[in-house]
Amino acid sequence: MATQTAQTRSDLSNQEAITVRFAGDSGDGMQLTGGQFTLSTALAGNDLATFPDFPAEIRAPQGTLFGVSAFQINFGARQVDTAGDAPDVLVAMNPAALKVNLPALKPGGLVIIDTGEFTKRNLDKAKYDTSPLDDDTLAMFDTLKLDISEMTLEAVKPFGLGKKEALRSKNMWTLGLALWMFDRPRAPLHDWLRAKFKNKPDIANANIAALDAGHAYGETAELAAPLKQVHLDPVPSAPGLYRTVTGAEAVSLGLVAGARLLDLPMFFGGYPITPASAILHHLAKLKEFGVTTFQAEDEIAAICAAIGASYAGSLGVTSSSGPGIALKGEAMGLGIMTELPLVIVNSQRGGPSTGLPTKTEQSDLYQAVYGRNGDAPMPVIAARSPGDAFECAIEACRIAVQYMTPVMLLTDGYIANASEPWMVPDPDDFEAFPAQFLTEPRGEELLPYKRNERGARPWIKPGTPGMMHRIGGIEKAADTGHIDYSPDNHQLMTEIRRDKVLGVDIPDQDVCLGEDSGTLAVVGWGSTYGPIHQAVTRARDKGLSVSHIHVRHIWPLPGNLGDLLRKFDHVLMPEMNTGQFKTVLRDQFLIDVQPLTKTSGQPFAIAEIEEEIGKFFDGIPDNEGGQVPVNDDQLPSPNTGPEGDEQ
Repeated sequence: MATQTAQTRSDLSNQEAITVRFAGDSGDGMQLTGGQFTLSTALAGNDLATFPDFPAEIRAPQGTLFGVSAFQINFGARQVDTAGDAPDVLVAMNPAALKVNLPALKPGGLVIIDTGEFTKRNLDKAKYDTSPLDDDTLAMFDTLKLDISEMTLEAVKPFGLGKKEALRSKNMWTLGLALWMFDRPRAPLHDWLRAKFKNKPDIANANIAALDAGHAYGETAELAAPLKQVHLDPVPSAPGLYRTVTGAEAVSLGLVAGARLLDLPMFFGGYPITPASAILHHLAKLKEFGVTTFQAEDEIAAICAAIGASYAGSLGVTSSSGPGIALKGEAMGLGIMTELPLVIVNSQRGGPSTGLPTKTEQSDLYQAVYGRNGDAPMPVIAARSPGDAFECAIEACRIAVQYMTPVMLLTDGYIANASEPWMVPDPDDFEAFPAQFLTEPRGEELLPYKRNERGARPWIKPGTPGMMHRIGGIEKAADTGHIDYSPDNHQLMTEIRRDKVLGVDIPDQDVCLGEDSGTLAVVGWGSTYGPIHQAVTRARDKGLSVSHIHVRHIWPLPGNLGDLLRKFDHVLMPEMNTGQFKTVLRDQFLIDVQPLTKTSGQPFAIAEIEEEIGKFFDGIPDNEGGQVPVNDDQLPSPNTGPEGDEQ
């Protein structure tokens, strides 16, 4: 337990960015609370990044450590690239939420506690021997102890709800207090609640009453420390239309935009799996844009249906996470062998098999680049943020059709669930790249595998008069497509498939931050962008020769990447895996890339990368790279879980 005396809390009004974490039981509505606070923050004009973190169990035992659900948001009057390392404010709705999340709170931070949930039964579930409200556990923090449960019951009493139903509104009471603390308007939340419960006006009014009661409490308690109202000015932004967007939403919108730029209908075949399911949910609402969605009976049926749609002349799309991508592997080979366009979205999650379904990781890179039977190359693209996923999805559609090949787009659980402000692009800024179908032979004989300058075979819709041809998974002769098992032909076709992918037109690699040469290049891919960028910014502010390079095109690699990396004395690669992209770069460029790995199911903290950067400048030899130590502040350790209920 903490034994330090209380410290003076940092004056939040002097900070350019603030991190708040809402934490409670899975049934306490923390994700909804965080999502609506995010919306209010976006409307206030602050930049933001969020990190939803919730258990894998469909419904973990109430009040247990493994049932804790949390939502963290970092927002400010300056550019925000990550959801923040340590919260400035923690809202804990029960003892388990306090125990799991308190170690992450900054010393001197503010913790708001619902004392109504600190019963003997709940304390036992959270493995507290004594109540943290009565000992020195909270000594090093500013603490606001409120019986939120009782105040919520009082606020909704006029609506005649039962106690259980009434207590469901306590997340709105908490949200109301947070809106007051950070000077957010309530009117948009009123409108949202009325729309959400339009068929249940009593429920809507009860939630509005709870929201207003929390807000009113802040107004009346302002004179008593530690509760003070904080205002953060809007971040300077380019003029335009903005909205908050999650990675799953951005991928969905990007796929639709890509199909429109191709002038093709889109078919999406999917199967529910965390965290990829949200893409199916979003696309199902976009039928007016020529989108057909199909929830298949399994992963294999989903990708095969998408391949069939591409054969018929649509843009076939499928998505999944690691276990489902493994099941789709054979059909990916079919897509490569038949040379049909296909977009495969892989929202990565932790571990093999079921693993950590709700936690993030980058361990599917080998699977994406190498993970198919035979020699089956495939372009691979990685999105770096929720907003970036939109452009990456368009790029995946372009490559798939222009080169007649499956393409894999990598996101991960952090990108899929996190949200950020996104300036809605002008459709006129995108140049169309309409798909072309072969409607008649280019000579006297139809050659369905005769290639263009990109190495792509023609796309022929079935049923086109005079264009009957053979297609399937068996090896085919170059040009004619006739079955051909001969050694020379197979060698030729293997090289053709390889060279087509290696010849994909991609831009040269740029430097995100810093110079194009120097002492250290920190290279990343995917969702490590935010913490790397902030860590490099801090290092450069100290005068260190550090640059940030972030790779979007994982395969094929940018043509200038090897020469660019050789201009630096050292290369550091932070990855949420055991060093997979590091191995790819070493293999391709024979460069000694130093790995910094993390596989705890949580994103990198800025401080973790900043500390590692410092090792390249401390004069101590051979201490660079390695694995980030497990941070128990981010996840409860299994041995603290309920007896017999660790997994």
